[in-house]
Amino acid sequence: MVTHIELSKPASVFEAKKVISPERLAKLTNPGEKGKIKRVRTAKMSRKHPDIDLILDLLQERLQKPKPGLEAQLKMVTNPRPGDKTYLDVGDSCLKAGVLVLLYPWQEKLHLVLTRRTSTVAHHQAQISFPGGRMDRKESAVEAAVMEAGEELQIMPNSIRILGELTPLYVPPSNYCIYPAVAAADRRPDFRHSPIEVAEVIEVPVDHLLDPKNVRQETWPLRGINVRVPFYFFQGHKIWGATAMILAELVDLISSITEP
Repeated sequence: MVTHIELSKPASVFEAKKVISPERLAKLTNPGEKGKIKRVRTAKMSRKHPDIDLILDLLQERLQKPKPGLEAQLKMVTNPRPGDKTYLDVGDSCLKAGVLVLLYPWQEKLHLVLTRRTSTVAHHQAQISFPGGRMDRKESAVEAAVMEAGEELQIMPNSIRILGELTPLYVPPSNYCIYPAVAAADRRPDFRHSPIEVAEVIEVPVDHLLDPKNVRQETWPLRGINVRVPFYFFQGHKIWGATAMILAELVDLISSITEP
């Protein structure tokens, strides 16, 4: 089932309401202090989009439970894989980066933001990724994600709230462990990108990712061999690799709270 998360068609939200009691729903729609994290001051959301707000509250609750993890990520992995190690296997031998999965309402739909990197950055040149960057030794993944997103897109920490974290992902070609933090804003941010790091800002409706017809595969020459590459297709963009694997877990989580 493909669920469209939009205000004009809130049926999936009403389905979500059926699975929780009125008392539980009242608690979910008032998250209180859950959005605060150490050293990063985040916003309390207004309730201008009640249907989208409910989805975000349910997602925040779901992120505190066991997540799909590697099983979901592997839905969008290349074949053959570049390696079978996970972030648990490599431990502290990998470089660590925090990325921000930012969700927000725009044009009556829930969106998330991605960036196309410039050809001059150190890693993953010209690829589509989440805003974020390398973690300093004393930073948490969430702190790094929020701070780096601020530098890349001028996303203000006090305009978002943290919902939780997705499963970390190890990327063998670059030896990076990516730690995705999920956040929400109550309105579309005024994105002003850094021309040094970001070539293009890409805003994707979440329901586009939930639609299976937007998942495609092609064979590409990579690492000296032909590789089968799954990707999300959006307005001419092919979103693949680590970004697609992170999105796959997010899609599974949102599907689990919106489908009856």
